[in-house]
Amino acid sequence: MVRLLIAASGTGGHLFPALALAEHLPDYEIEWLGVKDRLEMSLIGDQYRLHTIPVEGFQTRSPLKKLQILFKLIKGIFIVKKLIKEHQINVVFTTGGYIAAPAILGARLAGIPAIIHESNFIPGKVTRLLSRFCHGVALGFAGTAKYLPQSKTVWVSTPVRSQFYSPQPLDLPIPDNVPLIAVIGGSQGAISVNQLVRQCAPSWLSTGAYIVHLTGKNDPDVSSLEHPHYFAFPFYDNMAGLLQRANLAVSRSGAGTLTELAITRTPAILIPYPFAAEDHQTYNARVFVEAGAALLYPQPELTAEILENSGLNYLKNPQQLEKMANQAQSLAVLDSAEQLATLVKSFV
Repeated sequence: MVRLLIAASGTGGHLFPALALAEHLPDYEIEWLGVKDRLEMSLIGDQYRLHTIPVEGFQTRSPLKKLQILFKLIKGIFIVKKLIKEHQINVVFTTGGYIAAPAILGARLAGIPAIIHESNFIPGKVTRLLSRFCHGVALGFAGTAKYLPQSKTVWVSTPVRSQFYSPQPLDLPIPDNVPLIAVIGGSQGAISVNQLVRQCAPSWLSTGAYIVHLTGKNDPDVSSLEHPHYFAFPFYDNMAGLLQRANLAVSRSGAGTLTELAITRTPAILIPYPFAAEDHQTYNARVFVEAGAALLYPQPELTAEILENSGLNYLKNPQQLEKMANQAQSLAVLDSAEQLATLVKSFV
């Protein structure tokens, strides 16, 4: 029995590709490494045994706080090393983020292989610093290879959950023959996008379109718009069914979301999160814009009027949406999870 430690924490962008990989390693015994009070506490549930370590990012200016974070990191490395020895782990896989550092360095100290998957076009700091200590570096975008040791990189795209590959019914009272706009702020929601969309919604709804708006859990104005064709949810489990049905998405441009848009052939208006590290969501979005699958608006320059008119233009030109859908499909890698599983197996 091969034993795998998956280190993935914090957001759907880190957790969903790791879960997709795990689905394709049914014969592996899988342990999960996470952080308390993060999304993995509810998402992983009883699927895998979850271990937590007290690590956090270095996003602080306080020298004292940085020292405390460094101490936690060092402690985390040795907790991971001990975990590897106690559970006889054969290989470590991580999807990046700050939990990747103790996972990779713990694997290095324990003398076992580590593999990292970098989903963003611009690799994160941990990936750039520690990919040299990994046996394999899997990439979500082919162009990312130029930023990393190319002898170790392999492009596999970003895995998505298995339900995205088969038709999923949409369990909402939305007719089949009406345009549907899906608004997606990512697993954390996007209040600024929500505000813009609520200003545009009356105009879009007046055309006969329906809107499914995923607001996140922290929007104070979530109940401010009511309409029989407008559905607002903080979170929605059936993302595959929603995107398969949607004619247009208004979305952030996290790598996982973009991959889901490609798999489901969903045209998009992309509004990159402006405070993402090194503006990586803009670089992600440009790949889809260059392919003709999406339109990109930087959030600081976007007004409700611009977004409203852009949405109306697409609603009035379904043939343009169909062309964009075909271009989105051209970016899809349908066996990404299988390729990633093969990579993991090659180091055991």
